[in-house]
This record gives sequence, structure tokens and C-alpha cells, in this order.
Amino acid sequence: MNKNVCVYMGELLQRYNFGERHPFGPRRQAAFMDEFYHQELDQKVVMEKPIIAAQEQIEWFHLPDYVERVKHSSIAGRGFLDYGDTPAFPGVYEAAAAVVGTVLKAVDGMMTGSCRRAFIPIAGLHHARREAAAGFCVFNDCGVAIEALRRQYGVQRIGYVDIDAHHGDGVFYGFEEDPNVIIVDLHEDGRYLYPGTGSKDETGTGPAVGSKLNIPMPPGATDKKFLESWEQAEAFLKRGQPEFILFQCGADSLAGDPLTHLGYSPTAHAHAAKRLCAIAEQYSSGRILGLGGGGYDLDNLAKAWCAVVQAFVTADVFLSD
Repeated sequence: MNKNVCVYMGELLQRYNFGERHPFGPRRQAAFMDEFYHQELDQKVVMEKPIIAAQEQIEWFHLPDYVERVKHSSIAGRGFLDYGDTPAFPGVYEAAAAVVGTVLKAVDGMMTGSCRRAFIPIAGLHHARREAAAGFCVFNDCGVAIEALRRQYGVQRIGYVDIDAHHGDGVFYGFEEDPNVIIVDLHEDGRYLYPGTGSKDETGTGPAVGSKLNIPMPPGATDKKFLESWEQAEAFLKRGQPEFILFQCGADSLAGDPLTHLGYSPTAHAHAAKRLCAIAEQYSSGRILGLGGGGYDLDNLAKAWCAVVQAFVTADVFLSD
């Protein structure tokens, strides 16, 4: 067992889904778990359970009025939290709060030394804005984690790396003016995919100009294009010298995803995870938190996320070579 790696799974995270007919359906965690146990990764990591965040913690990133609106919608259990992508259901508040709580539990474990690397499959809800839901995302656990690292642990420079097919707009615009949140986002070109943002010219605003890197990828981009672009991404992140790395490793960038148009294999995710572990070792005391993000082909997400966990598990051997 590698005590340096923790993986968080459980029924509380399973609750975050929007039903069988929705792309973000109820079988995503189970698909990952099947492959995770098939590869016997459970024998190589520390297994941890999810928990529910307190409302006060959620409000570190989100506006109180919005959080209250989610609570009311959760009781009513109907309608939409945005313009049609993110439906309310009975208990949606608690389900979304469990994603946030589990991410905060992982952050605390890493900052207090119980593990150095961690992975959470149902997390990385990067579209939610401070004041609104968007794109299947109710609460932005990535944003809450960044705020927690600042408030609770005094971490200054935080690296956020996103290889989901969709631009992580909720995180990007949530910290667009913050020069100490170093964002690297490789995503399908917004001219062809929701949310239509993340052009290469968007580099941050005000004092944060130059602290964000968007790399729009053309539809059909394969591992070759990803690996070429990754060199730029890695160099940019190293210049920022992050003290903690959040890695949103959405699997909807793999070939065959029903909602997107990229053509990666799990090799892209494995490479990014491996290289980020090396950067974390250099600047972040080894701390990197992987968040599952999107992915709507169950076989794809299972293989991509397991590739990330495998890279986390083998990082110590790789780094010692």
C-alpha cells in the first residue's frame, strides 16, 4: 500500500448525479470503481470516505444568496439551477455539499501530512460560478479548495491545471484578477464547444495579466497534439512555482465522448499526471489533488481516471530514477 496516495469514494459522492437520462448520470463512480478494483489499485492506496461540507465552507467561494437558492431548490426538488443543463432534484444541496466536503477533507489530509497525493472521481465541478450553477456543476469545489488553501493554511501560490474538454470558466473567471492562482487550461476550442470561452488571449486581468494560460485545442486533437501542447503548459506552470496543485482531469477529452470532439487516449492523462507529480515534488512538497471532472463515456472515464491514480501511485519510483 502506498500511504502517499489517498482515493476518496462512497455513497455520498454517488448521489451527485442528475438521473439516468442525463449525461452526468448515476453510474460514473461505479464505472470508475469497477476498473479501479480490476486493476487492484485499492491494494496500492489508502481508501477514504466522503463527507458533507458546512454551508460556511461552501460560502468561502459562493455567494450566500446563491447557496440559499440551492437549498430551497433541493427541498422543492424540481426545476433547473441554471438555464437547462443542471436540474434540481430532492437532496441536490446535500449531494453537491458532499463533493465540496470531500475535496476539503482531501486538502486537509494533504496539508496535515496524512497523504501527499489524492484523487476524487466525482469532483472538479469547474463551471459553477460564485453566484450561479452552470454546466452540470452546482458548487465549484475547485474554487472552494483554492479559498480554503488561502484561509486555513496560508498557501499563497496555487496551481490549477485543467485538461477537461470544456474550459474551466468558473475557476478562471472566479480568480481572473488573482495573480497567485496560476491557471493552465487545455480544452477544446470554445468556438466549437460549451462554454465558448478560454481563448489564448485570455491571460488574466489587472494585476493577474500573464498568470493564466489557455490552450484551445482543435476538434479531433490526438495525443500527439496534446503532448506537444503540454510542453508549453508545463513550462508555464513551473514559472509560477505553485505551492499546491489542483488537477482537474476530465475524461471527456478522450476520443468517443458523446458531448465533445477531442481524440485523446488515457495516455494523455497518464502523462499529465506523471509530469505534474514531478512539478509538485519540486515546488509543492509533493502535494497534488486530482479531481475527476467531466467524462460521459463510462469506459473512457474509468480508464483515464485509473491512469491518473496509477501515475500517482508510481510517482515515487519515477521520481527516484
